[in-house]
Amino acid sequence: MIDRYTLPEMKRIWADENRFQKWLEIEIYACEAMAELGQIPKEAVAVIRKKAKFEVERINEIEAVTRHDVLAFLTNVAENVGDESKYIHMGMTSSDILDTALSMQMVEAADLIIKKLQQFRETIVTRAREHKYTLMMGRTHGIHAEPVTFGLKLALWVAEMERNINRMNQGREVVRAGKISGAVGTFANIHPKVEEYVCAKLGLEPAKVSTQILQRDRHAEYMTTLAVIASSLDKMATELRNLQRTEIIEVEEAFAKGQKGSSAMPHKKNPITGERIAGLARVIRGNAMAAMENVALWNERDITHSSAERVIIPDSTILLDYMLTKFIEIMEGLVVHEDNMKENIAKTLGLIFSQRVMLALVNKGMLRETAYQLVQQNAMEAWRTKTDFKSFLFADDEVTVNLSREEIEELFDYGYHTKYVDYIFKRAGIE
Repeated sequence: MIDRYTLPEMKRIWADENRFQKWLEIEIYACEAMAELGQIPKEAVAVIRKKAKFEVERINEIEAVTRHDVLAFLTNVAENVGDESKYIHMGMTSSDILDTALSMQMVEAADLIIKKLQQFRETIVTRAREHKYTLMMGRTHGIHAEPVTFGLKLALWVAEMERNINRMNQGREVVRAGKISGAVGTFANIHPKVEEYVCAKLGLEPAKVSTQILQRDRHAEYMTTLAVIASSLDKMATELRNLQRTEIIEVEEAFAKGQKGSSAMPHKKNPITGERIAGLARVIRGNAMAAMENVALWNERDITHSSAERVIIPDSTILLDYMLTKFIEIMEGLVVHEDNMKENIAKTLGLIFSQRVMLALVNKGMLRETAYQLVQQNAMEAWRTKTDFKSFLFADDEVTVNLSREEIEELFDYGYHTKYVDYIFKRAGIE
């Protein structure tokens, strides 16, 4: 991900310094466990803990020759530790530290994303409360249906973000696993208590069974969780982009002083941040597909997953963190045009009350099919002639024989469509 778009906390998680530091912690804890088991001298562990360090530039120099990152790291650490370094990495394989450290990084990234999801949820809650009763047109198939409120639209998003927070917590738990079980996961050259000790120190759960690696269904679940969350943001951004269309213009992204919308057309104010979010969601979904491809590996392991993971996992967490940050900015600055919402409701000349008229006729004893046809006939004529729907009802004897003028007037009450807004908000926990 481009550095200028990478937020500092997430960038730190995926930096070489953090990755190598985690490798070092794993190796030191493993030495401590072996000393507890009497496999290496405790005095050696004291020296290792005191002297063990690394330099990223030196590791890169060594790796240019060895073409093996873990061996380069171990060589650099050994240069600093001296003779006691012979006890480091005993009975371990590269993936013991690679996979365990990756789990730690993924947990750290998940914690940042969960925090940002909670912040995003609260931002939506604030705007939902503000527009709890702001009437707007509800649309199905892009066509006027019946009125909703903008607050209800946002309440829907609040509930979805709560599900996404739960999903991310589950994804975090799935990858919160470590393995220190040796070359093919049999513990042949390292005692199981070493794994238990290291994982306990790092806040991880030992994998119940492993091969040379942690199984990639864990990573696939984590990555598909990121993709689901990104898809939610895509959905929300698409909705706001749609509502910003010139023909609708019910909401719009804030437009900063000095901002330009088009190199050719000075009048343009485009929903560029929402479009960016929608586009980046495609990248995360594509990365999730790569993660699922990584589940099927040869025998006890191959490394086809490794090169892909070095790209897709950091990039996806960085992207999602960025997308959430930008969407929070969108929601905080979102301009809501309540006047346009009212004007758009009026465009269908009262047709949005057609269902209520039909139900009123049914309640008077008319067959539903008959009532449907009667209301539809008047509705279509009103739409064809661009005439107020109510006036056709007043002039239809089949309607007025069942409904008085006062009863018809009462059917065109917007409050009918908002009577359960409080109930829905309460159920959503955003009173």
